[in-house]
Amino acid sequence: MQASVIENKSRWLYIPLGLIIFMCMGTIYSWSIFRKPIETAFNIGATESGLPYMIFLVFYALAMPFAGSYMDKYGPRAMTIAGGVLISIGWFLSGFTSSIIVLTISYGVIGGMGVGIAYGAPMAVAAKWFPDKEGLAVGLTLGGFGLSPFITAPAAGWLIRHFGAFTTFKILGVIFAVIIILLAIPLKFPEKKTKKKNRTKNLEISNQEIPPGEMIKSKSFYALWTTFVIGTIIGLMAIAISGPVAEELINLNSATASIYVSLFAIFNGIGRPIFGALTDKFKVKKTAIISFSLIILASILMIINNSGNPILYFIAFAIFWLNLGGWLAIAPAATSYFFGKKNYSKNYGYLFTAYGVGAVIGNLFSGSIRDIMGSYQFVFYPTLIIAAIGIVISLLFLKKEPIN
Repeated sequence: MQASVIENKSRWLYIPLGLIIFMCMGTIYSWSIFRKPIETAFNIGATESGLPYMIFLVFYALAMPFAGSYMDKYGPRAMTIAGGVLISIGWFLSGFTSSIIVLTISYGVIGGMGVGIAYGAPMAVAAKWFPDKEGLAVGLTLGGFGLSPFITAPAAGWLIRHFGAFTTFKILGVIFAVIIILLAIPLKFPEKKTKKKNRTKNLEISNQEIPPGEMIKSKSFYALWTTFVIGTIIGLMAIAISGPVAEELINLNSATASIYVSLFAIFNGIGRPIFGALTDKFKVKKTAIISFSLIILASILMIINNSGNPILYFIAFAIFWLNLGGWLAIAPAATSYFFGKKNYSKNYGYLFTAYGVGAVIGNLFSGSIRDIMGSYQFVFYPTLIIAAIGIVISLLFLKKEPIN
């Protein structure tokens, strides 16, 4: 049966289906394009304009492990459609909002929960249909999330310039409903017998199977959780302010800023396979140190960029986006490496709370510094410092340990 599944060419259909669904969900990474129009419309500062983005990421992180427990019961088609409906409702309702609080609820809470519910389904489909190429299949599918701004940022920018931010929310809400629901219909898991063999294979190659209760007692878990928080703080902060920094510090117009953000999305997308390969080759500790070292370099480039050089800006933010994608590959790979595959879904659910914490801290951090100091220029001193702290934690504690 497993051989027949592997030979089934129709399974390759699930990768582009999942990739396009993830591109719709990944539009959150184009949030910086909306910030300036929203600040103008509501007469608010950078901290408040980051609230919908921050709350979106929090509810996305909270809903994902919750939804994972229902995946086998309801199947990937139902979970993707349910998430897609919430995503479209959240975006569409955002077009009718009259305050940042209401926008935070519609976009952040409803839209974020939708992404959290749908997120795991296309990945699980790819993994189960490709037991022989699991890493490749999941990486290609998930790459749509990181690459999304390459298309959605300039598209959203064009819509905002021609129709306004709030009409753009409505348009995208309708588009997402159609695309996600239609592409979710073919999603299904292979026969249970195939899945059982795949699980057996995974158990055979795993040398340490640790349940969540034991995992959260280990130093390696807290080291991994903390470094994931640091990587997320810096990466999500960079994504949120890419557009405003381009306009305020580099003096680019909004159209050019949108193009830059779309190009950064490429680095976010390729960061996943690059850092996944690095983790396979160098293991978790060395890969984490490489990531934090690159972040320090990017921070220095922005600190010395007093003249508003667009080349230095591009290099620095390309590195920031690359490393966010990187940590979304390092973290799941490290979970499997440290704690085994048997309890992977539950264990990664616990670890993924770091993403939500990083989203809150990163947005409050960057927005507050901008409002207090009057410039995003001062954001990059703390990013350098916490990246250095990440290196220290990685050196001392980020290692595999026997757990009794």
